[in-house]
Amino acid sequence: MLKIQSPLTLALALAAGLALASGAFGLDYSNRLGNRATFETLEEARVSGPAAASAQGSGVFKSHPVLDGYPSKTTYVYRSANLWSGRALRSNTNILVFAEKAFPNKDAALAFLKQLGLTDIIDAAIGSVVLVTPSDPRAGFTAADQKHYYALQTAMLSLGESVRSGNTVTTWADGAYFGGFGFLYAIGIDGGASFFNNYIAGTFDYASRIAGALLINGRMEEVHKVAAVLPVYLVNPTAAVEAAYKGANKTDAVKGEAGTTTHFNQALPLQQVVVHRGPNPDTAAIIKKAYDGMFSRTMRIPAVKQGLHSAGTPFQGYNFDQAPYSLAPRNVITDGVTRDGVSVTAHQEDRFSSIKSAAGEYLQTWYEYVPREVLQNRVAPGTVPLVIALHGGGDDPQAFVEEVGWLEMVCRERFIVVAPEHQSLYSDQRVLGQSLAALAEYMMKTYPAIDASRVYASGYSMGGGATLTLSTSHPRLLAAVVDMAGAMFTFTDDMAKRFEETDLPFMYMTSAYDLAPNINPEDGSLSDNSQVLMNTFLRFNKMSPVRFDFAAYPKCGFQADAWSETLLNDEHKNFLWYLHNGQGVPMVALNYTANLIHALYPQYARIAWDYLSRFSRDQKTGVIEYHPYAR
Repeated sequence: MLKIQSPLTLALALAAGLALASGAFGLDYSNRLGNRATFETLEEARVSGPAAASAQGSGVFKSHPVLDGYPSKTTYVYRSANLWSGRALRSNTNILVFAEKAFPNKDAALAFLKQLGLTDIIDAAIGSVVLVTPSDPRAGFTAADQKHYYALQTAMLSLGESVRSGNTVTTWADGAYFGGFGFLYAIGIDGGASFFNNYIAGTFDYASRIAGALLINGRMEEVHKVAAVLPVYLVNPTAAVEAAYKGANKTDAVKGEAGTTTHFNQALPLQQVVVHRGPNPDTAAIIKKAYDGMFSRTMRIPAVKQGLHSAGTPFQGYNFDQAPYSLAPRNVITDGVTRDGVSVTAHQEDRFSSIKSAAGEYLQTWYEYVPREVLQNRVAPGTVPLVIALHGGGDDPQAFVEEVGWLEMVCRERFIVVAPEHQSLYSDQRVLGQSLAALAEYMMKTYPAIDASRVYASGYSMGGGATLTLSTSHPRLLAAVVDMAGAMFTFTDDMAKRFEETDLPFMYMTSAYDLAPNINPEDGSLSDNSQVLMNTFLRFNKMSPVRFDFAAYPKCGFQADAWSETLLNDEHKNFLWYLHNGQGVPMVALNYTANLIHALYPQYARIAWDYLSRFSRDQKTGVIEYHPYAR
């Protein structure tokens, strides 16, 4: 019999930068604001933002002081209706528009955005359009406007940032009111394009946070360069501008289509430069094409240490001050469907209300990601895998699925994901385990296409703990699991008993700057808690525990049976160590990424899927089967 000292506790790891309030979050979860569309000057938005935040909850809210002294009547904010809010507020799309114009009033500025089709685009995308004009209309955009861009970037990206004075905590409200971080795009028109080229693209801290840019008729001074990878759509660029962006994106291939030429990096095709040339371009049509063909296909996610490339700036180190953001593919969801035909359906119902915590909480809200061919009954029964994707503490299920890369993997590999909102259930492992198992059974009954032998679970941070809860309460339900960055968990003898006749492939994922309960901060090696976790699953799988020796084996602490080193997205080294059972099957694995903090990273789902997809469980015998060449 497997013996485990009880209790063994792994520390809770919350999603970086997100606050987790005490107590249950309650039922009837919502991640939308329900607001009406608004159009304001920036100075009006600075008043409206704190007022709106105060109406949503208790606390002191103010506009970010970085905007103090910002030139009035130069910047306008259009907010779409029904913005993302709460734990999902970072999911809003933000489009910055630089136009070398002066508008006599708000009506004229709004008419300009409508003429360009931008209000229609953002109404569908959900988020804000921020129209920026020069601080000195007679001079046009100059170097003086660069500090105003820094102010906007800081205010819009400082989600949840606050300061404490005595017992009073003041939270800056602008990011929640008209900001975000992952879906930030820029449009420069004429002088606005030249301003972007000369003063934004050349600054690493700015350029590496923007997911895509459209630049119409812009010029660039010879002294300036493009400081980071930046997908861009260029209209009538000079040769110097085109060369600068091609160099930054490391383009090595070219293709032509419908009046445009696309230069791209073959290994990393998101790194692209689209060039359109021709007289009298239709600006509105080009904006729509750039949004559909580029902006809606790219996103940026922060995952490195704060303040690395903003030293000396007034607000260095605020939440999400983490340039460079990682460039990743985006599958925008419009009317509940991705462009690749994956349907996203929200459920909020009492189906599982009989499984309640002592506080009366139950699993009420979940999101289903299902390929259209499944919905159209065009796949054979029992052929589609299911992944139970579990969000972290204080996080939103939909934001988690997108930012960690599960949505992209569903679109590519055509499996099914179900993502429950389980925040208030985490403290009751019995209820959480039963609820997640019931959700899996519901999914298999609802979608006969699901292959019951290929049901997997994976979660991040608190979701990693939820993954362990499901794994140890219902191991026979699952074919393999991936715990991303751990969470508080207590192993018991009863759990060990469930594994006497059951094995379960297990991968643990962590990173160099993960939270201290998972990683030793002085050298980035596995902490005692992580060592316990690895050895527990080795015992569960009837394998010998590891005696960790970090002097001999830095970071992982053991000699692996197989290992690999890769460079993720041309930016971060990733290490993978496998431990094999007696049949040579990698039943336990450790994945480690250099440079990353405790944060979602879009490459994680691909790594997890590569491990999970190679395992299945025979439904008659319960035996794990390994398919080393599965794809």
